[in-house]
Amino acid sequence: MSTKLKSILYTISAVLFWSTAATAFKLTLAGMNNIQLLFYSAIFSTMVLFLLLLFNVPKEIKNIFSVKYLKDNLLLGLINPFLYYLVLFKAYSLLPAQEAMPLNYTWPIIISLFSVLFLKAKITPKIILGMVIAFFGVIIIGTRGELFSLKFNNLFGVILAFGSSFIWAAYWILNLKDSRSELSKLFAAFLFGTIYISIYVFFFDDIRLQNYNYLFGAIYIGLFEMGITFYLWLKGLQLSSNKAKTATLVYLSPFLSMFFIALILKEDLFLSSMVGLVFIVSGISIQSIFFEKGKIRFRLK
Repeated sequence: MSTKLKSILYTISAVLFWSTAATAFKLTLAGMNNIQLLFYSAIFSTMVLFLLLLFNVPKEIKNIFSVKYLKDNLLLGLINPFLYYLVLFKAYSLLPAQEAMPLNYTWPIIISLFSVLFLKAKITPKIILGMVIAFFGVIIIGTRGELFSLKFNNLFGVILAFGSSFIWAAYWILNLKDSRSELSKLFAAFLFGTIYISIYVFFFDDIRLQNYNYLFGAIYIGLFEMGITFYLWLKGLQLSSNKAKTATLVYLSPFLSMFFIALILKEDLFLSSMVGLVFIVSGISIQSIFFEKGKIRFRLK
């Protein structure tokens, strides 16, 4: 099998798994609350990330417990998975999947904003235009198309889903400053994040479930939303001869996600959800595309 074909298979697999995440969230949240879902999924994600780290870069395992990286591990684990998924899963418990998913997908726009604020990136008309278009999509989804009334169907859910993108963007910015491999950083964050989650559950919730069949959903999410899928994505980019072009395949994910939401969850898709998603993806695309000598080229953030 050629390197190019391997890259495509890894990347497409990651996109497909991420496309099922919103559906898996809603199905599993029918049998457990957001805290329990985070607890069980984080445990399985941490386990699979450890195995991936062991078989790929075992020499970095010792760095996980190094005093040098302790502060980074504690902070990154607090942000992701603890705060990020706690907020995201709560948003999914309050909103239809077709609304929570695109609102969370605004994270690339927030990363651009944070890059300007914290990394001293240059703000350009393209960045501003992309933000405006994407935020317009957020308003369309949040108000279900009633733009002029600005009446949100579930304001708290919208705030949580949109706010989760800020949490993820913060994690991404801090992650840039850590020189370790992506697998090492991801495992460390999930290891310490799982510790936070366990403490939270001990004091504020309960790990007992009324129906343990839903545990399979948590396992799936831990493996294919949080764990293995990140490895597949990174591996696909690593093998690609054109990383920027390969990375644009991730734009398929939200539209495939809508397909699974309609097919499996049987949600009647709102026109506002589809239109809002198009605006959000358009805003992201505008920030990711630049023109050079009459050709459109793609830039990986």
